[in-house]
Amino acid sequence: MSAAPVPRACCFLIPGDWTIPTGGYTYDRRIVLALREAGWTVDVRSVEGAWPHPGAADLAAAEEVIASLADGTLVVADGLAFGALDDAVALHAARLRWVALVHHPLHLETGLSDAARQQLLTSETRALRHAHRVMVPSPSTAADVAAMGAPAAHIAVVEPGTDPVPMSVRPPRKGPLRLLCVATLTARKGHSLLLEALAGLMHLDWELHNVGSATRDPGTAARLQTLAAPMADRVFWHGEVNAQALHMHYAAADVFVLASLHEGYGMVITEALARGLPVVASDAGALAQTLPADAGLQVPAGDVAPLQAALARVLSDAGLRERLCEGARAAAGRLPTWPVQAARFAAELDGVE
Repeated sequence: MSAAPVPRACCFLIPGDWTIPTGGYTYDRRIVLALREAGWTVDVRSVEGAWPHPGAADLAAAEEVIASLADGTLVVADGLAFGALDDAVALHAARLRWVALVHHPLHLETGLSDAARQQLLTSETRALRHAHRVMVPSPSTAADVAAMGAPAAHIAVVEPGTDPVPMSVRPPRKGPLRLLCVATLTARKGHSLLLEALAGLMHLDWELHNVGSATRDPGTAARLQTLAAPMADRVFWHGEVNAQALHMHYAAADVFVLASLHEGYGMVITEALARGLPVVASDAGALAQTLPADAGLQVPAGDVAPLQAALARVLSDAGLRERLCEGARAAAGRLPTWPVQAARFAAELDGVE
């Protein structure tokens, strides 16, 4: 008589509110939901705080949550908190099986002071020493983590999945071409570069629609509003939107744009590809691998001139846009689904001792 299968279980340690519509939180939610659908028991524990810059009270509260976990628990910790919890991670390393889920290393965030960058690099490097496995969304992020000393054998790449969505059908546009950028208003996302590039293209017929939170970095959001003021009749700010409204924005767009200075993967790029949208994006971080060459125009991160030239090309050439649409539609057929990626994630968890 065969033995009954051993129930598979883990705990996800999430920094703050995982309903916030960022790529990292979306990855966390979708993996958890797919694991549960596959029969896993997944306990989700939230640790509140100003991650990745927690105060003493935040650290104490997180330590209390971690201390409450049973010995031997398989803990998948989102890197936004994991990298700042090096002391707690080390304290419980002998009794918990730590898995770090690193969307992108904390010290690579844009706009940090030298002191803050070094502090995050030090703390995350210390925490990673205790990870039995480091899950990352791209080969680029795998290389970043390896550069911090994580053994290659402990690093596993599991790219985000996608949902099947209808291809956008765009009849010939009457009026301005609609550019769409989906990104939280933070310095790393490069909105200022995008606005500067578009300011030199006022002779072309376009409008830019920005979808993304303006509350996570109010200072950056305010500066962007000021920068865009001379183009107020062409630049629109929609803030965070629900899933249905986001789908409508994608469906209405002619071109997707993203000028990020660093990305651990760039899920919004695959969301655009899934809908057959042509893309203009930087080559920052993992974006060089996320965007296929025949589906978009890619430019060096942080440089306005090539970004402006690429935007001018795609806005001026309907034939180019159609060729890139064809490339995006072809790429959409190769995108993995969330259940497939969750199965790969689960296989990595199964191998954690």
